[in-house]
Amino acid sequence: MRIGLIIYGDLRTISGGYIYDRMLTEYLRRRGDHVEVISLSLRNYPRHLADNISRALRHRLWKASLDVLLEDELNHPSLFWTNRWLSDKISYPIISIVHHLRCSEHRPKWQNHLYQWIERLYLQSVTAFIYNSHTTARAVETVIQAKRPGVIAYPAGDRLHVKIGPSEIIERARRTGPLRIVFVGNVIPRKGVDVLISGLGLLPRDSWQLDVVGSLTVNPTYVRDIRRQIARRGLTDRVRLSGLLPDTELISRLAASHVLAVPSSYEGYGIVYIEAMGFGLPILASNAGAIPELVTHGKEGFLISPGNAAALAHYVDRLHRDRDQLAQVSRAALERYRRHPTWAESSERIREFLHTIVR
Repeated sequence: MRIGLIIYGDLRTISGGYIYDRMLTEYLRRRGDHVEVISLSLRNYPRHLADNISRALRHRLWKASLDVLLEDELNHPSLFWTNRWLSDKISYPIISIVHHLRCSEHRPKWQNHLYQWIERLYLQSVTAFIYNSHTTARAVETVIQAKRPGVIAYPAGDRLHVKIGPSEIIERARRTGPLRIVFVGNVIPRKGVDVLISGLGLLPRDSWQLDVVGSLTVNPTYVRDIRRQIARRGLTDRVRLSGLLPDTELISRLAASHVLAVPSSYEGYGIVYIEAMGFGLPILASNAGAIPELVTHGKEGFLISPGNAAALAHYVDRLHRDRDQLAQVSRAALERYRRHPTWAESSERIREFLHTIVR
């Protein structure tokens, strides 16, 4: 197949959506498909809207020799009208890869109404969908008030190629000392680092330590607020802001931790959760979005309502005090990871779906 893929910026960007797109692209190429990555400039939302009047973009897509065009739904502001203009000019179908809808995120209602209107126009302009979860599929169907052809292909966690056994998990859990908590993700408001620090600040200082791994440059204002929060609570010796790390170092941090805590206000899926479970790490997360599709409360981890710092503190304290339970939920997390589809399995599911659309 000749496949186009539209993204913003660089496919090597470190975030869940880009990892999904990159792993799919690499798999399709290994299977012999030609994948052309079409990169649009990453700017702010209003300037993305202006891409819809770009003659260069329209001409490139109009003249492209493709069997199918994949579009990361993140690019919806640049494509909601471009796709409509193309609809009677191209022979190939357009398929949207939906990680989560912007209008599903937590923000003032009037803003989400605007985003939903633009996303609806975009979603109605494509032929079919690739979803990362059942939750995302339901969200799209709710917005467009219709069902379209689609496939649900879960992100996988085997990218880091790490093997750990139950005996190692038990030994790690029972090791004395503070509960070692790791957060992995861009340090932005949606990911809930402020909630995490607020919760941990309720606990005895010697009972935990936190390592925050992820970009500190995506939202500098929020990161400044986080640094002030840490200083104000006197937690500078308990919280480490590590920034982005290469995979080799990320692997070391995950292997040395007891728990992954990423209390996002909303996740369309969250690759970091399944990757961490591959290390036998139980999950502390919110129950918003698709996380309950992966984590059963009380089994592979604990789910809280968004923003509930006190509940988060309760479960951290519980796991610190009861190392047998920590070992139990850690083993359950590893077992859940082992039952989960691999990247190859999810990508093949998508490839088979593309063949049903491209005739």
